[in-house]
Amino acid sequence: MRVAASADIDAVVRTLTTAFFHDPLWGPAFPDVERRAVQAAAVWRLYATSALRHHWLLVSENAEAAAVWIPPGREELAPEEAGNLANLLWQAAGPEVAEAILTVSDQFAAVRPRQPHFYLTLLGVHDHHRGKGLGMALLSESLARIDVLCAPAYLESSNPANLQRYESVGFTALHQIAIATGHVVTTMWRPAADRGPGTGGLAP
Repeated sequence: MRVAASADIDAVVRTLTTAFFHDPLWGPAFPDVERRAVQAAAVWRLYATSALRHHWLLVSENAEAAAVWIPPGREELAPEEAGNLANLLWQAAGPEVAEAILTVSDQFAAVRPRQPHFYLTLLGVHDHHRGKGLGMALLSESLARIDVLCAPAYLESSNPANLQRYESVGFTALHQIAIATGHVVTTMWRPAADRGPGTGGLAP
């Protein structure tokens, strides 16, 4: 595992685009299957590029797997990027898609814990490299780094198939978010590593 650099962004975007193409939330969010890859890639590029400034965009050797982490006290997008998000979505996929995605984003923000935490916004493995354990290896190494800092971690699981995987590394379910399509997203929290008296994890 290593910290991604700007030269990795194209590879990271390819990985995220294939990883979320059939995701039960983010696939239907871009309903035009013929244009989905291009539309979604524009969004993943924005978030991945913005995350570079935090130095917590972590990837496998050739970015076959990527994890976008936002450190405590930071935001996914810089203010200017956040202000332009609606316009980017509108241009990439049209007003209906833009409105739906912004609504989901607002739902996520409404239940995100206020306590400082590392926020896993995206974790994906390129289709050509699935089944090799790269995603879980990247997640485990990410959490090992976070444990050294004695910080909690938080995520939204858009795919129910991944819940047991997250539970296996210490996450527990917090809330369920019902999306307009009927899909349910589960938020999950992992306490800070206990490094001795007075260093226990923060409760959400």
